Amino acid sequence: MRELVLSMFLIFFVFQCVSSVPTKEQFESCLATNSIFKSPFNHTQDSQIFTDFSEPSSSPSSSFLNLNFTSLKPILTLKPRSETEIKKSILCSKKLGVQVRTMSGGHDYEGLSYLSLSPFIIVDLVNLRSITINLTAETAWVQSGATLGELYYKIAKTSKVHAFSAGICPSVGVGGHISGGGFGTIMRKHGLASDNVVDARLMDVNGRILDRKTMGEDLFWALRGGGAASFGVVLSWKVKLARVPEKVTCFISQHPMGPSMNKLVHRWQSIGSEVDEDLFMRVIIDNGQEGNQRTVKSTFQTLFLGGIDRLIPLMNQKFPELGLRSQDCKEMSWIESIMFFNWRSGQPLEILLNRDLRFEDTYFKAKSDFVQTPVPENVFGEVTKRFLEKETPLMILEPLGGKINQVSETASPYPHRRGNLYNIQYMVKWKVNTVEEMNKHVRWMRSLHDYMTPYVSKSPRGAYLNYRDLDLGATKGTNTSFEDARKWGETYFKGNFKRLGLVKGKIDPTNFFRNEQSIPPLF
Repeated sequence: MRELVLSMFLIFFVFQCVSSVPTKEQFESCLATNSIFKSPFNHTQDSQIFTDFSEPSSSPSSSFLNLNFTSLKPILTLKPRSETEIKKSILCSKKLGVQVRTMSGGHDYEGLSYLSLSPFIIVDLVNLRSITINLTAETAWVQSGATLGELYYKIAKTSKVHAFSAGICPSVGVGGHISGGGFGTIMRKHGLASDNVVDARLMDVNGRILDRKTMGEDLFWALRGGGAASFGVVLSWKVKLARVPEKVTCFISQHPMGPSMNKLVHRWQSIGSEVDEDLFMRVIIDNGQEGNQRTVKSTFQTLFLGGIDRLIPLMNQKFPELGLRSQDCKEMSWIESIMFFNWRSGQPLEILLNRDLRFEDTYFKAKSDFVQTPVPENVFGEVTKRFLEKETPLMILEPLGGKINQVSETASPYPHRRGNLYNIQYMVKWKVNTVEEMNKHVRWMRSLHDYMTPYVSKSPRGAYLNYRDLDLGATKGTNTSFEDARKWGETYFKGNFKRLGLVKGKIDPTNFFRNEQSIPPLF
């Protein structure tokens, strides 16, 4: 009976939505008013507005299916070439009653930048990606449609001693990455990407363009780690560049998991966040292969802002158990270290301009945690056993501390500062995305996450916004109460969630800019 009621509800839900969804022609007509759209825009075919209930999402992420609803296809995918065209997209969306999903790089883990449960359009910022660098002021203006790879390439072609503190994946869009925090290899020295934003240009629900001065400090605060898509469309960011040495040092130290390696990973927990802030040493735990036998290995992947002559004595003092030698290390430029962390050493820098450098044809489910006290050694033995059950599981342990700790947890929406040793990113991937296959891998991921509960942060158990996870909760519609969203909101933002809701209530009181985990307005 329950299944019948659910099925009838879903049929009613689809019928209601289909009957109220504006057509592509209606939207095109609105956009054509006053001929504001000067250039052709891309749109999807509308022969089938809805996906079939049994059809897996085309997104590499999986949780949308777990909501038991189908995802609408966009009415249109617009690729504006000017800010005026973005304004027209927003105003037409308001007029026709559809949502706007803004996409910069398309790396949203749960697809919230390009999927929706309500009628929507996609505003793809791919054509708005100019980068202007001012070396005198050591700043750069970056349009939100640029990727990290494009930004890094432009910096490297301009200066040998400047960088930007952000992530290593070159095809990640600047817009989404900065607005969620922004981990990276030099964050212990220079802070998160969002910590280095000094101005921004935002288009609000009424099409007004606001900068830091005109938007006010509360909204500017919210954009730097609170998820900008909740508040409007950030057109561009002004960021502070970091000074780096002409030569940095990198090394990879890889070992099979076992009792001795469990001890090494356990020891790393007390070193990674406390060692010299010039040193970033993360641990990757994943599967390998020896002959026909599946194995689990741990990899220490490291960047040091200095030469080998400084690194070896530091490692011998702080982490002699790793047994690092000079011949294990390689000096290179900062931009070459980005290639190194992407396993692309020796390739032309122009590969950073490739916007399609993302996961090979796979689907995945990811989760995250913050660790505040060292995890017991035996836990890594249990993780090894669980990893042997899967073909492509992954855990990435990234050290915090340094500059991150020097910022108050209320200075920006990102709150996971002092007291956190490292972040864990969990991931499992698969290639054939049937519902059965997806559910099997998602259940495994949830089981691993549940197992880790006693060993990670509590009250609340923290998670990282840029590793979006709909298992934490989701909201629908315009009337979502703040209390309904508190569970997942405080997981990402802790006590900053209330302030984000108050900012939302001022800038977007009707909750026009929304998704399944956007900030609801609080008045």
